[in-house]
Amino acid sequence: MTPAQLSRTVLHTVRRAVEDDELCVAVPERVKVRTPPRPGCGDYATNVALLLARGARGSRGEGDALGIAEILRRRLVLAPGIARVDVAAPGFLNITLEGTSHAQLVGAVLSQGLRYGHGDALAGVSVPLGAGDEVRAALVAHVVRGLVDATGGVVVPGDGPVVRAVPVSGRDLLTRLGPDAARWALLRPAGHDLPDLDPAHLLSQREDNALFRVQYAHARTRALMRNASQLGIIPQPQPQPQPHDAPAEPGAYRHPAEAALLALLADYPRTLEAAARHRAPDRLARQLVALADGFFRFHDACPALPSGESGESGESGERKPSAVHRSRLALADAAGAVLAGGLHLLGISAPDHL
Repeated sequence: MTPAQLSRTVLHTVRRAVEDDELCVAVPERVKVRTPPRPGCGDYATNVALLLARGARGSRGEGDALGIAEILRRRLVLAPGIARVDVAAPGFLNITLEGTSHAQLVGAVLSQGLRYGHGDALAGVSVPLGAGDEVRAALVAHVVRGLVDATGGVVVPGDGPVVRAVPVSGRDLLTRLGPDAARWALLRPAGHDLPDLDPAHLLSQREDNALFRVQYAHARTRALMRNASQLGIIPQPQPQPQPHDAPAEPGAYRHPAEAALLALLADYPRTLEAAARHRAPDRLARQLVALADGFFRFHDACPALPSGESGESGESGERKPSAVHRSRLALADAAGAVLAGGLHLLGISAPDHL
């Protein structure tokens, strides 16, 4: 279940509660869900109960919000794909998805590949876009056009996006930085920020170079897949669903680093929509950096190959592959697909070796 699907589920739950006269509130047009700022608060959280309480007549504030949240909690916990819903003061709903929802997300990414996140989120939406001669404005407009097309919107003549110009030509940038670093330098910062064009920063193969981290994360996912293939291990999302009171399957995505990476994958389609709607490729670039960092945390905390098999050499390991290795390989493969898809939309290469 993606954040967009969960948002629709929560909105439908509010609408049904109103139709059944259990709530007397105005049904909002949209409901937002977000990844909680702290671990242990479920997979997603929403403040919809607080918003509904503020708009209700005769509202008593926090007490009403908690009451509305409890009504929604009882209904949401019965929805397919939701394992648990908790109410937190002053009226938040913390939602934990079933493990099978995570497996379905990984499966969806792997089946859609580079096109994961593409769709019709902006169907019927016109995005004004101008044409400029300045190198940064022209590049941003070109990338935004691709983002709008990927999300089902329509580009119409208009102004902007407004970006701070750079004091060099496109030819000079390509000579100094090469195509990947030049594009990243112009697209990563927000439009009102002046890009850093220092080759020492943009071409270094160090952790403080965000482009290197993103490309290296993708290359690591490919290395894992090559090693798994040599060992005959087939990536596979976690096992089939089990009853709520059954113990977790060994391949289930239970580790906090796995959950954090899954949340980033799930949020990727919404990032594409926002980047297209607001004509801001920097939003996509920042999401790719967050995804790369999330992958490395997952990679370090959750080995995807049996002990002794994480390198390129293919030397004999200490343990046989298990369901947990297959499920983690599938998650790593999905992360690699999203990294490659995002880089492709920015016009930047996703190398298999780095």
